[in-house]
Amino acid sequence: MGHTTRLQGWLDLARIEDTDFRNEIISHACERLRSLTRKMLRLYPRVRRWSETDDVLQNAMLRLHRALASLKPESVSQFYGLAATQIRRELIDLARHHYGAEGQGTHHHTDGCGAAYAVPIEQQQPETLEAWTEFHKRVEDLPEKQRDVVGLLWYDGLSQPDAAAVLGVSLATLKRRWQAARIALYEVLTDDESN
Repeated sequence: MGHTTRLQGWLDLARIEDTDFRNEIISHACERLRSLTRKMLRLYPRVRRWSETDDVLQNAMLRLHRALASLKPESVSQFYGLAATQIRRELIDLARHHYGAEGQGTHHHTDGCGAAYAVPIEQQQPETLEAWTEFHKRVEDLPEKQRDVVGLLWYDGLSQPDAAAVLGVSLATLKRRWQAARIALYEVLTDDESN
């Protein structure tokens, strides 16, 4: 039985039975969540200077554990979307902590923070917390089907065939949604950059 099938089974049990399966769900997905955290942390080079993957993962998993107490994802896609949201929130909080008025990183230079929107969307490295916050807000404002694709491809790092399988759509459909999302985000980001 594959990872996705097993995880879907845990999610189904958590919705149907009056039993707490949060630990089992998170434990089963832990390695993929670690990979997701590592990838997302690379997109926050200024935070990476002060925090390591496992530190971010631990706090994000505490957030996810709390979220699963009230939210019951119906699919693997929804679960990973929820997990990615918790990791993003942890990274944004860490950026605020390290680069706020009293943060230890406020007066330190970190290399590798290139121009925010000069490269393709999947390689962008916004320089500021404000740029990241705006980018994530724009992702959350996308239509649900496009947002799901961005979550799986950009945040979670799945391949296009794997993402299509998770969403239960054809590869051609996934590619159309991915292209539409990239165009929408590119237009938003370049409009914001020129204002």
